[in-house]
This record gives sequence, C-alpha cells and structure tokens, in this order.
Amino acid sequence: MEALDFIEMKIPAKAEYVGVVRLSIAGIANRMGYSYEDIEDLKVAVSEAITNAVTHAYREKDGGEVTIGFGIYEDRLEVMVADHGGSFNIKEIKSDIGPYEESENVENLREGGFGLFLINALMDKVQINNEYGVIVLMTKYLAETEVGFDDNQISTRQ
Repeated sequence: MEALDFIEMKIPAKAEYVGVVRLSIAGIANRMGYSYEDIEDLKVAVSEAITNAVTHAYREKDGGEVTIGFGIYEDRLEVMVADHGGSFNIKEIKSDIGPYEESENVENLREGGFGLFLINALMDKVQINNEYGVIVLMTKYLAETEVGFDDNQISTRQ
C-alpha cells in the first residue's frame, strides 16, 4: 500500500532542533487520530532516534544534517530517521532494511544503544538499515477504536 502522504524534514544535527520534530510528529499524529499516549510514545521514540543520530553521526564533523521522513498511511505512521542527511528513496530503503533484533551487536549501530531498546519498546515495529550511516524506520499502528457504531447502538462489546 502506498503512503497517502510523505513528509520529509531536514534539520541541522544539533540537539536544539529535536523539539521542532517533536512538535511536527505531534501535529501529524494528532491529525491522524492517535491517542494522547500514542502521541507521547511517538515523540519519545523519535526524540531518541534523532538524539542518537545527532550524538553519534557527527561527532567527528561540524555541521551535518539529520533527515526525518513521515509516511502517512490509513492504518499507521512510519517514521524514518537518517543520520546522513540525504533524501529518502523509500522503495530502496524498504527493500534493504531488516528488523531490529535485541541480540544484534548494538556497537554496529552506534554506541549507547539504550535508545534503540526504548524505541523498540514504544513502537510497534523497528527496522534498521546501517549500510550508509544509520536509518531507523519506526512504525506505529493506528489502534482500532474500541467503539463500533451499529445504527443507534454505541457498542456491542461488554
């Protein structure tokens, strides 16, 4: 299924821009109908991924960019965070990406892998591509509403 919309942002690889992305994801997720709790989880997970990229990707260099992509689908939000600053070729990334395994040597991804464990706990699916820098692809499904409408009945569940 193709994304309904795709939004891409580039920020300088500096911690002070994390808040801008947190505001953006909150706005996107709110518009999609996510619960307050899910929006908070998304904000924390994205903050962790960006902080990881900012902290580790550009330790050697001054400057640098982090690219964030939001794939908006009917049933989910996919968020990509890449520490190399280039544009996303979605099909290429998705064909080349694998699930994040807790047994993976986190050193291969970046030092300080605690953020990845937290992201994994908050999101429904986490995939990693570390061929050209690190790309983290996080998926959060839009939970089905508990209330079903059947004429005048609010819900048939007890």
